Amino acid sequence: MADMGAFREAVTGWAAGGSGESARELAARLPVRAVVLLEGPSDAAAVDALAERRGRDLEGEGVCVLPMGGAMSIGRFARLLGPPPGLGLRLTGLCDVRERDFYARALEEAAAGAAHAQEQAQEQVPGQAPGQVQRFFVCAADLEDELIRALGVARVEELVRAEGDLRALQTFLRQPAQQGRTAQQQLRRFLGTKKGRKIRYGRVLVEALEPDRVPAPLDGLLTSL
Repeated sequence: MADMGAFREAVTGWAAGGSGESARELAARLPVRAVVLLEGPSDAAAVDALAERRGRDLEGEGVCVLPMGGAMSIGRFARLLGPPPGLGLRLTGLCDVRERDFYARALEEAAAGAAHAQEQAQEQVPGQAPGQVQRFFVCAADLEDELIRALGVARVEELVRAEGDLRALQTFLRQPAQQGRTAQQQLRRFLGTKKGRKIRYGRVLVEALEPDRVPAPLDGLLTSL
């Protein structure tokens, strides 16, 4: 039985240069109505964790949470998944403030390509309008930074201790490169120092949030779906 994981894999393979036939078939069969484009798997872990806390079944709702493997991939995924000749799906997601203009250009180019295709066909393309604006929610530095600020340094340190990473954090903080940085900056960098740590803490930090302390970009994203 096809599931959203199969659609994610099909789209990832398509973006890497493969055929889009499987992605198109799965998008219609599941069906998929929206795609949440994220930079990496740690962002996806955070989005999934918040959805679970709020009793949401995103896959059941036709929403695909898709890590792109880097912010620079947004243009490719927007062309494939956005307005026709893409799949015509609604696109949303998170981006960092320093990448906001890059995302905006990529989405505008995808819409412009759709408008050109419609003119060539000289007919109305069904589904999403070529010029429709896709909404992305902007984080300051990144999502980890938003989560650390929402929880506070002391609470994040408690979570690091509970996860068994306190000794690793203390060793990290003794490095000369960390001197002069704020505690918040140090924690943010620490989360990215070991493979898989950012993904694990994406979920841990979200699960520790008070309901009224969810960072605005993450809250806005989930509420919009």
